[in-house]
Amino acid sequence: MTESHSPVPAVSLILVNYNAGPLLTDAVGAALASSVPVEVIVSDNGSRDDSLERLRRTHGRDERLRILENGANLGFAAANNRALPLARAERLLFLNPDCLVAPDTLERLIAILDAHPEVGMIGCLVCDPDGTEQVACRRAIPDPWIALQRLLRLDRLNRSAAGRRLDQRHQPLPTEPVEVEAISGSFMLTTRRALEQVGPLDAGYFLHCEDLDWFVRFQSAGLKILFVPNVSVIHHKGACSTGDPLAVERHKHRGMVRFFRKHQMQRYSRLFGGFVIVGIWVHFGLKAVVIRLGSRSRA
Repeated sequence: MTESHSPVPAVSLILVNYNAGPLLTDAVGAALASSVPVEVIVSDNGSRDDSLERLRRTHGRDERLRILENGANLGFAAANNRALPLARAERLLFLNPDCLVAPDTLERLIAILDAHPEVGMIGCLVCDPDGTEQVACRRAIPDPWIALQRLLRLDRLNRSAAGRRLDQRHQPLPTEPVEVEAISGSFMLTTRRALEQVGPLDAGYFLHCEDLDWFVRFQSAGLKILFVPNVSVIHHKGACSTGDPLAVERHKHRGMVRFFRKHQMQRYSRLFGGFVIVGIWVHFGLKAVVIRLGSRSRA
């Protein structure tokens, strides 16, 4: 990997790749076609498919692209953090390798980011390939009490629990940028100045919940998270996590436990905290049974 001597870009894009296939080349190509100067850093977690070969064949001569080969699967947070020292821009976009931006996506969003110094992170409308809004696009931070009530179907008896939804798609799409608790982790635009206050992603998470952890830390530092509804990207969800669904669920539930212990457990009694952790692992056990049964039926 050679050092780039091109002018400092407006945005440094960091993509963590793990067997994303041809979507990686599509995502990088879309990013390089942006209307503002960019650089793209691909942090590869030991991919075993042909995604890097395809990428080099198509965009390997573009000096705006750098590839960091980690040699092993470090996890999402650690791989992003490892690429950070290579980024030269003040603005940083953490982008999934299956997420396609439009040519004017970054230009429109950085104008909003630059105009609002109180904003630490910006997300946009993240859509499925058919154009529908994805579930994690605008959301609330998970609440363990409400989650447990729903798991046990107690929310049918408690209308206050039913009234608060983590997924905000039931609300009309805003007509202008609005502050939210959480955005999609597939597209997170921030700045180096904000990271100096908040710090990088917590590498204690391997996959899932590291974005929620970051959102809580941004807001604790007094930095707002903004959702911009009139700028959209296409996200081919799950391209890097389809190989071993049981492992993905295990990492997800480990992340849930870590997030609860780090940010929420101190608010509750020790008994309730233990109940939440047990509930998370019981939920994982049920998911594992469903996955095993599904794999047997397909076999």
